[in-house]
Amino acid sequence: MLRLAHDALDPLAGELSVARRCTDHLFAQVPEASLYERPIPERHRIAFYLGHLEAFDANLLLREASGALVPPDTLDRLFAFGIDPVGGSLPSDAVADWPPLRAIHGYAQRTRARVDQWLMRLTDRPIDGIAVATLLQAAIEHRWMHAETLAYMLNRLARERPLRTPVTSRRAVEYGDMLSVSAGTVTLGAPRDGSFAWDNEYCAHTLDVPAFRIDRYMVSNGQYLRFVEAGGYRDARWWTPEDFLWLQRQAVQHPAAWSRSLDDWRLWSLQDEIAFQESWPVYVSHAEASAYARWTGAQLPEEAQWHRAAYGSPRGPERAYPWGDRAPAPALGNFDFSRWDPMPVNAHPHSASAFGVEGLLGNGWEWTSTQFAPFAGFDPQPFYPGYSADFTDGRHYVLKGGSAHTAQRLLRRSFRNWFQPHYPYPFAGFRCVRPL
Repeated sequence: MLRLAHDALDPLAGELSVARRCTDHLFAQVPEASLYERPIPERHRIAFYLGHLEAFDANLLLREASGALVPPDTLDRLFAFGIDPVGGSLPSDAVADWPPLRAIHGYAQRTRARVDQWLMRLTDRPIDGIAVATLLQAAIEHRWMHAETLAYMLNRLARERPLRTPVTSRRAVEYGDMLSVSAGTVTLGAPRDGSFAWDNEYCAHTLDVPAFRIDRYMVSNGQYLRFVEAGGYRDARWWTPEDFLWLQRQAVQHPAAWSRSLDDWRLWSLQDEIAFQESWPVYVSHAEASAYARWTGAQLPEEAQWHRAAYGSPRGPERAYPWGDRAPAPALGNFDFSRWDPMPVNAHPHSASAFGVEGLLGNGWEWTSTQFAPFAGFDPQPFYPGYSADFTDGRHYVLKGGSAHTAQRLLRRSFRNWFQPHYPYPFAGFRCVRPL
């Protein structure tokens, strides 16, 4: 584990080491021949991320060094930036366009060594006016975010190479009715109190939320199957024109998580495909979640409604977590890489919010109907100005909660995730709301 020159920063150095071990472990699960695969068409090949995680740390943390420790590496630019194409544009590179694996591993090792050398020579003065602790936390959280998106990619590799948790038993789910959430005030965003947060989390503000009803649990595969069997994917009534056109163009017939490919679809019946996971949350795109909600006569929650159900209470202050102020623990949710697969939507009764809503953190991100946009007072972070600003385009939606592959430090109340509405690859589900 890294030991830094300043004791106050050593806990962060320890966190960086833990995050590195996680991403190193994920990469080690991939056969070398698969590292040049592109399991998600919209993303880079897996090999890119071997270099990108180290390149990001170097670009973020080596400002003070200004190249004084070692000259910039010739591959720095190649691994600097990821992609998030909007409008159907897909990367067109070939395997031959990338360096050989030996060169990528060499780059990653050299770059990590550059960062470690710098970390062990830290001074206590800010870097370009930014506290060293802030930059370290950004590096840690960036790596944890990529650990989760790596899990999305690895989960899409061929069926004979899945990283799965063995299923030893099934648990029946007794679905409760929707729960009532009384009107109240919610606090969205993070205060500028010195704690680390990303730019889109600022600034803290309050909103009044009218009373509503919300599902006790996330929608399960078994529930969603009824929508599929009722012809929901062929009925334009439940989809916006843009979403229905996406269904037709991409030949979408069911959630992508139910089958790895159309060949698998022909070999497996729907019932066989989900027989062992019908009580798990269904993972779908925003478009699919919205269509199901319309089919039931409901809608997706707004970000403020989700917050009210998760952190509010009929009387008294808002909570730090849905269950109270206790730190996240395994009995309270499926998160922090404790297992690969989801769990039944009712697996964590002790996680219930003050309104009785269960499973709000972990087991699957939850789509909201809120378009991703900055709060009033938004100020891009100088060390990563495009982190949020590049995605406030009206084509991304806010998700809250977390999945099995969300690190504990990202479970804070103010954290916001976002994806495009036709992006089916995240471990993301939903629950429905109705007016009271």
